[in-house]
Amino acid sequence: MAGTKEPGHDVARILRRRRRESRTRPGLHPRESTLKMLETEVLHPRDLCDEEAASWSAMQAATPAFASPLLGPQFARAVGEVRGDARVAVFRRAGAAVGFLAHHRRPSGLGRPIGAPFSDYHALIAPPAEAVAPAEALAGAGLAAFRFSGLIDPPGAFAGAVASTAFGYRIVIDGSPQAYLRGVCAGSRNRAKNYRRYRGKLERDFGPLRLVGEVQPLALARLLDWKAEQIARTGITDFLAAPWTRGLLARLFEARDGAFQGLQLSLYAGERQVCSHFGIRLGAHYHPWISASDPAMRAYSPGFVHQWMAVEAMGELGLSTYDLGPGFGHWKALFASGGGQAIGAGLAAADSAAGRLASSCESLWRLPAVARIEAVGRLRRRLDQIALSQLTLGGRVAGMAHAIATYDRRNATRGPKQPLAPHLARRVA
Repeated sequence: MAGTKEPGHDVARILRRRRRESRTRPGLHPRESTLKMLETEVLHPRDLCDEEAASWSAMQAATPAFASPLLGPQFARAVGEVRGDARVAVFRRAGAAVGFLAHHRRPSGLGRPIGAPFSDYHALIAPPAEAVAPAEALAGAGLAAFRFSGLIDPPGAFAGAVASTAFGYRIVIDGSPQAYLRGVCAGSRNRAKNYRRYRGKLERDFGPLRLVGEVQPLALARLLDWKAEQIARTGITDFLAAPWTRGLLARLFEARDGAFQGLQLSLYAGERQVCSHFGIRLGAHYHPWISASDPAMRAYSPGFVHQWMAVEAMGELGLSTYDLGPGFGHWKALFASGGGQAIGAGLAAADSAAGRLASSCESLWRLPAVARIEAVGRLRRRLDQIALSQLTLGGRVAGMAHAIATYDRRNATRGPKQPLAPHLARRVA
C-alpha cells in the first residue's frame, strides 16, 4: 500500500521516529527474583520491524484463542496507516519480546483497543508460559488504564478488571460444510425448509444464485451504501461517518496478498448484488464486520440465504472459521451451533496514581444507584461508541446530535433483550 522508498532513507526515518516516539521503561513492580524485569517499548505500528512482527505472529499461532485476524500485527499495521494515535507496546525481558498490546493512546492516557470500533476482539498477546501482569504492563506502556469490550484472556490475567462477559459467535467447520448444516438443521426442521423457500423465490424472480468473492471497489461502495441506509433507519452509531473508518475499509479491501487479506463475499441473484459481508481473513479464519443487504430485497431474507451459501462455500474458500463476532445472538446462534469465544468487558488500570484515579472514576458508574438506571447505561454506551470512531470534538458533537435526532427510531427498533441459548450461556459462564 505504501510507495517504495530507498532502504537507507527508510532506516533513517525509523530511527528518528523511534527516538522521538518510543519510550523504554522498566516495569514498576518486578515480581519474583527468578523473573527478569519487564521492559516496555511503545511504537507506532509502522515502526514495528519484521522480526518483532514475526515474534508476535508466532505467539498468536501458539494459542488457538488468539487465531482471529484482529489480533495479529497485520491488522495493527493496517490501522496504523489511517490512525496517527495507533500504538503497539512491546514487552521484553532480557531483550527478548514476551508480549504485545496493540492500542490507541488517547490524550488522557486512556488506552483503547486497536481499530475500535472494528476490534470485536482484542488481547495482550503473550506466550502461554509467560506471565505479564496487566497493571505492570499498562504502567510500562505509559497508560493510565485500558478500556476493553471484547477481551480474549486465556490465562485470566485481567479477571479482576472484567465487569461483564459476552459471547463471540463462530461457525467452525471441522468436517464437511454439508454435515455442519445438517447439524444446524437438527434443532429445527424449518431452517432447511425456509432456506429452500427463500432461495427458490429469489431464483424465480431474479435468476440463478451465486456467491462471489468481490474484487471490484464498486461492490464495496454498494455494501457501504446499504449499511449507511441501515444506520439511518435504525439510529445506531454512525461509525462510517469518520473518514478514517472508510479509509481503513478501502485499504483492507485491496489487501489480497499473503495470509492476511480483505474479503467481501456477495450473494448475487442473476446480475443483481443482493447481500454482502466484508471483513478480513488470516489464513482459514474469516471475520466479517460489515453485513447488509439491498433494502428493496428484505422480503426475500437475503441475509439468511447468504449465510447458508457462505457456509456451504467455506471449504472451497479455504475457510474453517467464519467469525460472526458478538451481539445479535438470537440470529447468529442459528448458524453458530455452539462454536464461539467468551469475551470480557471492563477497565484495567495501571499500577500508578493515574491508574488508581481512572479505577476510582470507573467504580462510580458501577454504584447500585447509578447502575440500575437503564437510561444512564445507554447514554454511557452511546458516548463510548461515538468516542471510538470520532476523533475530533466536532465529530463527537455531530455524533451526539445524530444520537439525539434518532432517539425515537432507536427506541422503536429496540426489542426485548434476547437470552443466550442454554449451550452458549454455559460457555460464557
